Amino acid sequence: MARVDQIALPLDWPQGRDAARFIPSPANAQALDHLERWSLWPVKATIITGPRRSGRSLLARLFTRKIGGRLFDDAERHDEEELFHAWNHAQETGLPLVMVADSPPPAWEPALPDLRTRLAVTPVTTIEQPDDQLFESLLGLHFADRGLHLPDEARRYIAARVERTYWNAEQVVDQIDRHAMADRARLTIPTIRKALGMTGGEADGEA
Repeated sequence: MARVDQIALPLDWPQGRDAARFIPSPANAQALDHLERWSLWPVKATIITGPRRSGRSLLARLFTRKIGGRLFDDAERHDEEELFHAWNHAQETGLPLVMVADSPPPAWEPALPDLRTRLAVTPVTTIEQPDDQLFESLLGLHFADRGLHLPDEARRYIAARVERTYWNAEQVVDQIDRHAMADRARLTIPTIRKALGMTGGEADGEA
């Protein structure tokens, strides 16, 4: 059977709960395009970087599940000899090696010279911090995980008043949910306003 060299992302990915949790946006468009064109990489390996909680590991897992390659999450913490042999094996088989890391070379500098040389020629793709639309979608996703529906106006209200990072999206949802449960309140803007005020998340000059 001929090996498939291209996939269209994200529509050709396996469907299910995992795939549904990855939300395509301008923040991750570069990474999606990079993986879609994996047959054009100069070597059959890549490094995915980006903020933690950005979906970088999920993206890598879905990609390797589809293609049949190998994934090293938190690659900087793995045994360097094992990474070195996995990199060579990827070139021999044509099945890509995906390494998820906090930082690309030269910030990531392995002690093993042979691995360092290989990483120097390995392409890197980066997921950025969420744009406004993605951040609002993440708020809705995290509330849905708790069985709660967040109205669109409430999403916009929160997004305009807190730092837009992947980690903060989870923390803000947790804080608002805890406050709402404690007060036995619905997810209204007054409830959210009060919860954000408790964390110092409210911005000056309320809209």
